[in-house]
Amino acid sequence: MRINDNMESIKNKIIKEAKRVKEDSLYSAKGQFVAANFWTNFHLWIGVPTAILAAVSGASALSEFDYHHIIAGFLAIIVTALIAVTTFLNPNEKATSHRNAGNKYNSLRNKARIFCEIDSYGKDSDQELTKQLKELAKQRDELNQNTPQIPRWAFKRARKGIEEGEADYKVDKKNKI
Repeated sequence: MRINDNMESIKNKIIKEAKRVKEDSLYSAKGQFVAANFWTNFHLWIGVPTAILAAVSGASALSEFDYHHIIAGFLAIIVTALIAVTTFLNPNEKATSHRNAGNKYNSLRNKARIFCEIDSYGKDSDQELTKQLKELAKQRDELNQNTPQIPRWAFKRARKGIEEGEADYKVDKKNKI
């Protein structure tokens, strides 16, 4: 009886660790998506005014009045600065990188959830379950090494959203009568 208790304990530990992988993946995915959204918006916030100012600058430069040349010069400087910022920061690439990372973390989270909820209750031995868990942990470690770092503010916003239930599935919520 003591051996069975120990074996159950090992299985519970395996499931508990897989749930950690699932939780890590949830927070990482959500944080990556928050960062991607920021960079997408940043790209729009910089790109749209840049295009508008470039058009106004060009129109001002072509007008007859002398003060328009000053306006055109000033707008040209602003446009140049905005283009330089956009080129240097490359918000579109950062948004894509964070979005791709978020999708990869979501994939890992789904694998960990299925492992916890279905695979771990099969007839696999503890050794086989441990092997599967180590593969999930390896995937998490590789993602942590190969994806962009989540800014602190993005993590905090992601955590707040998760705590408010943004990542919950309706099927997992207990029915209240």
